[in-house]
Formats: sequence, C-alpha cells, structure tokens
Amino acid sequence: MRTMSSRIHTLAFDDPEVTLEAVKRLRAEGFSVVDVHSPFPVHGLEDALGWRETRLPWATFAGGALGVTVGLSLALYVHTVSWPLNIGGKTNTAIPGIVPVVFELGVLLAAFGTVIALLALGRLWPRLRPERGPGQPTPRVTDDRFVVLVAERDASFSPARFRALAEELRPTEVVEAWEVK
Repeated sequence: MRTMSSRIHTLAFDDPEVTLEAVKRLRAEGFSVVDVHSPFPVHGLEDALGWRETRLPWATFAGGALGVTVGLSLALYVHTVSWPLNIGGKTNTAIPGIVPVVFELGVLLAAFGTVIALLALGRLWPRLRPERGPGQPTPRVTDDRFVVLVAERDASFSPARFRALAEELRPTEVVEAWEVK
C-alpha cells in the first residue's frame, strides 16, 4: 500500500529491443522502474523489471479444483441420492457418464477463478478502466509505442542525472514528472 505520493517520469520508445536495454540500464543506474507499457509482450521484459512469478496459475488451479469437486459431488448426489435411475444395468456411480459434467465445471470455474484473481491482483477491481492523469503519455502506447515509467520516490533521485541518462537512451518522447498518490 502506497502511503506517500511519488512522481513518475516517462520515456517513450518505438523499438522493443531499445526499450528492453533502457529498462536494464535504468535499473543498473539505480532508478526505480515501476512499469513498462507495451502494445505486445516483450520477451525478457519481466526479468529486466525484476518481477517475481505471478500467483495467477494457483488461482486457476484452485478454481479448477473447486469446479471438479463441485461437479463430482453434484453428479454423484444426483445419480445416487436425488434421482437414482438404473440405466442399462450400470451402477449409479459409473465414472464415464459424469466425466463431461466434471470436466466442464472444472474448466468453467478455473476461468472464473483466473478472471477474478487477475482483477484482484492487478488492483483493477472495482474500476475497470485505468485513470489517465495529467502528463501521462499518449494513448499510442497501445499502438506502436513502448513507455517506461520511472518513479521519483525519495530525495536520492537526481533529476539532472536522470535527464542525462534519458538523453543517452534517446527516447522518442520524454514526459516530465506527474504526481501519483
């Protein structure tokens, strides 16, 4: 949870490889790169940003396991307690007959678990559209631009050193700091 405000500087690039090298260089120089907006996934960017693995697959697994459990319980309850029918002399707990229900509920609840976890982990709930603040880069980040966001969180941030490094990196656009609360 962020308790104090910080300022964000943005650098826009038009090449994914240049963006990747810029992120590595900025982090090596001690700047805090908080995020990169990209129109498509860039291989190696998560490692360059130092992100740890996501917990999203665990949410998918939990949703799938819940779906299989509910599907199996529902099918067995219906076939043995609620509405037992003798079909072709087979037992009421014949597994091949309930596999489709169990599989479909497993997939459905895994998908629901993934979406809910994605919204929760990305802190997108309940607002579904990100807020655009003043000074944020152009919406071209969803088209053909790669934007690197660098946080200015404490007094050790040197604007002169950042500007000098930004000139070396040669971005297509630099947006000076805007406030984030």
